[in-house]
Amino acid sequence: MSQEYIIPARSGKKIDVKKGQTITVIDIEGGQVVDFFAEVAGNPNEFLSTGVTMDCNESLRLDIGHKIYTNLYNPMMEVISDDVGEHDLLHPSCCKQMYDFFYHNGEGHPNCLDNINGALGEKRNIVTPINLFMFTKIKPDGSFTVECPLSKAGDKIVLKALMDITLGIAACSVSESKCNSGKTSPIKIVIN
Repeated sequence: MSQEYIIPARSGKKIDVKKGQTITVIDIEGGQVVDFFAEVAGNPNEFLSTGVTMDCNESLRLDIGHKIYTNLYNPMMEVISDDVGEHDLLHPSCCKQMYDFFYHNGEGHPNCLDNINGALGEKRNIVTPINLFMFTKIKPDGSFTVECPLSKAGDKIVLKALMDITLGIAACSVSESKCNSGKTSPIKIVIN
């Protein structure tokens, strides 16, 4: 039985997923980043790790067939299909301090760290999610820039759960840069 969730712009949601189910993340309007984080069901101490994921896949990119790993090197999800092929594994979730550092407007600004923590009922100091649809252009000298996402309206990525997991997902709150094409919009999640 399919379950559908709309996550409004600048907000987050908790979703429980069983092993074998698929998670479809849809960029409804296009150009919207999704902060995609997960924990092992019932164990918040084992969680999605972008660092371990890069290590195990030996890649800075996430491609079809790649697995997403936990901080304990256990396979958590697998990429089944992907309309976009460009996602960020480097940046932590936006937070009050990030808004203060770059834009001097952190006080009261919605942010993905608070939205994910709020959805999961936690108080993590930092979350480094997979930033689905985020386009980080890495230059030969190692520097990088954040560009407008390549995702168009209706583009999606499909992941298969390899264990029972709890998702903490946020529709990214950054409207001050190219990160979300200069605006924020809702996202859709379908669990099958």
